[in-house]
Amino acid sequence: MNIQDYKGVFVFAQQVDNVLSGIALELVGKGKDLAKDLNTEVTAVLVGSDIKGLADELAEYGADKVIVVDDPELKEYRTEPYAHALASVINEFKPEIFLVGATAIGRDLGPRVSARIHTGLTADCTQLDIGDFPINPVPGKEQLHNQLLMTRPAFGGNTIATIACPDFRPQMATVRPGVMQKAPREAGKKANVVEFNPGFTPNDKYVEILKVVKAVSDVADIMDAKILVSGGRGVGSPENFKILEELAEVIGGTVSCSRAVVDAGWKPKDLQVGQTGKTVRPNVYFAIGISGAIQHVAGMEEADIIIAINKDETAPIFDVADYGIVGDLNKIVPALTERLKAELAAK
Repeated sequence: MNIQDYKGVFVFAQQVDNVLSGIALELVGKGKDLAKDLNTEVTAVLVGSDIKGLADELAEYGADKVIVVDDPELKEYRTEPYAHALASVINEFKPEIFLVGATAIGRDLGPRVSARIHTGLTADCTQLDIGDFPINPVPGKEQLHNQLLMTRPAFGGNTIATIACPDFRPQMATVRPGVMQKAPREAGKKANVVEFNPGFTPNDKYVEILKVVKAVSDVADIMDAKILVSGGRGVGSPENFKILEELAEVIGGTVSCSRAVVDAGWKPKDLQVGQTGKTVRPNVYFAIGISGAIQHVAGMEEADIIIAINKDETAPIFDVADYGIVGDLNKIVPALTERLKAELAAK
């Protein structure tokens, strides 16, 4: 492998039912930043059937080039044809960096592609930078420049590890949805579209999809919420979440929760914020009865304003909160709700 042959930042632009996933646009935005540091371009890889029309949307969010792999075999996600498509793109175009969303699809696809092309993969990254590796010079060891530094929580979130892949290309990482930010949309921008099809011959690794059953859920997607009212074990009971729901209703927010609440069976997994839940970036985040374990903080620390309510003044949540109230949430939250109702009614 001649590392010098590998150039450019590529991202897997995940789509389902011909609709781009949010993570695709987030990765294009981050890819654009990385590409700028490397003085190169960001390329989106679009895989599916009849999906060429999505290329313009990727361009408007920052993609300089879009490689389209369009084939009837790619209509629904299946591991083998999708892995074949991405591995073929990498072998043909030789990207220096390849990013994949850490979705259900990405977590299945990323490791298979990295193994197929013989490179490393850092999973569930929360930060990506271009820099030197080793980060601190080591006597007798060459310090390499312009490396992808991939940062992720390790050991259950108790430490942060920064990982590089200096000897193989591409440098691959999966990134959790909600961690990176989309670039501002430039309406009307066009990308250079390249159509590429490596050919697909079904074999014994191709599964046959007999039926697709779509789950219907009335649970709001907390990743889209501008205001989140999040409860933890300190709320006390599932019935007590009613006071959080009343506060959320008054301010136009959405209720979410910590892992302890999900583990107790009080709320569904879809509402969980944190390292093993969802990463959120609301304008306002209420952390009510949440102690502030590092695993939870990893999922909400990028909120614009964090308001913590907890009876324990030493709770770690106060270390990341912009505003903190020490006291009984059963008294504070209803009082806050009534005051907000009065203020809104006065307007």
